[in-house]
Amino acid sequence: SCKMPYAGEDDDSCSSISDDFPCFKGRLDWGEQPLDGQYPDSDTENQNFLSDHKASKNNYETERHQGSSSVSMSIFNLSIAIMGSGILGLSFAMANTGIALFVILLVTVAIFSLYSVHLLLKTADEAGALVYESLGHKAFGIPGKLAASCSITMQNIGAMLTYLYIIKYELPVVIQFFAGATHGEWYINGDYLVIMFSVNVILPLSLLKNLGYLGYTSGLSLLCMVFFLIMVIIKKFQIPCPLPLPGNETNITPHSDNTTTDDDTCEPKYFVFNSQTAYAVPILTFAFVCHPTILPMYEELKDRSRRKMQNVANVSFLAMFIMYLLAALFGYLTFNIHVGPELLHTYSRYYRDDILLLAVRLAVLAAVTLTVPVLLFPIHTSVGHLLFPGKDFSWIRHAITTLTLLAGTNILVIFVPSIRYIFGLCGASSAVMLIFILPSALYIKLVKKESMKSVQKIGATMFLIFGMAVMFVSLSGVIYDWMWSRVSDQDV
Repeated sequence: SCKMPYAGEDDDSCSSISDDFPCFKGRLDWGEQPLDGQYPDSDTENQNFLSDHKASKNNYETERHQGSSSVSMSIFNLSIAIMGSGILGLSFAMANTGIALFVILLVTVAIFSLYSVHLLLKTADEAGALVYESLGHKAFGIPGKLAASCSITMQNIGAMLTYLYIIKYELPVVIQFFAGATHGEWYINGDYLVIMFSVNVILPLSLLKNLGYLGYTSGLSLLCMVFFLIMVIIKKFQIPCPLPLPGNETNITPHSDNTTTDDDTCEPKYFVFNSQTAYAVPILTFAFVCHPTILPMYEELKDRSRRKMQNVANVSFLAMFIMYLLAALFGYLTFNIHVGPELLHTYSRYYRDDILLLAVRLAVLAAVTLTVPVLLFPIHTSVGHLLFPGKDFSWIRHAITTLTLLAGTNILVIFVPSIRYIFGLCGASSAVMLIFILPSALYIKLVKKESMKSVQKIGATMFLIFGMAVMFVSLSGVIYDWMWSRVSDQDV
């Protein structure tokens, strides 16, 4: 999901991520250019481009600065933008839908995501804007800008929450491995650790004004997820089925004789329907959302054309589709009905002393450490632009905003009982807005040369209605499961 920054091929025009995001290289996916001169820190080139969007096609093409990113670099960058923590929940989605239904849903969400990219690119060319919020502003005024901005901010807060959940789940296992601690020590309590880690590591990084040195950590995240995928495939052939008894998970080995007797748990299911099936679509949309990065990448594409950018998206989505399918399939075949909402933590329940798993955890924690400040930075920058437009940078305001956001996310991580609720709520709300609702609504409003009776407009209208239905059904299912789980816990 769009959680990471991406770098261009060189640093000639931009070498750091600054608080006003003056250019694309090193710019985060939600670090948007100011709208129509609303913010005084917008650059002259972008102001001219946005204000003259009604000019002729040739004028439009020549006034935009020429991009420098090759097709291969753009594919790499977009793959990074798609890839994120959502991959950790895909096996859980497959366990609650079955292999066949999951593949159908995965193909459907991938195709719909590509279709929304098509709508977004065509709308951007027609409206003359390469910023999601700017398109919202041109289409619906301030409400449209707020809808886009809030959706992007909520999506990235959700991404940050999932990363903090990883710290909460995995850091205690790493400490326990090296310290040989049992379950009783306070320093392996995930709630304490996520607070201490946030205060001592994430907060100092987040308080920096310039995060340029973290602008290239997105490549580390992609390598980490590839490493994770390799581990998932290897462990499928090392972990026996039936799984070891849960009571012995801390000391067992892969060849332990303490196994369950229900052989049915080793048989993969192809169609599954239960209360947690409702999380499947939100998890998939959360994993595929990257649409705020599409337009800045389009702007930076060398010899840009809409067809070339669509091909970049096609290749990137295909690569991530294969990775997602492999991770979900091998994770599910390893644990079957016992797979948890966060796959890496599922391994921790049964095998804590495995060196390969330890290496994967350390790699994931390293990527998370460098990613959370990058996620937090543009969120409070966006909040500053919304609440204090035109104000100069203030260290006091910067610190207060950072502390408030970090404290709020830590509270949510501690009190929200499972990471699946974050996947579910963000995937069913902000991700659906960014993939389904906003691209189709912007297309219908801004593309004037096609009538409402045209095939393209009818398709966009059906896409919009379908997105609203997906949001309603998914949110209803997630809320119902949450309420049902609370009632069940109280009954117990």
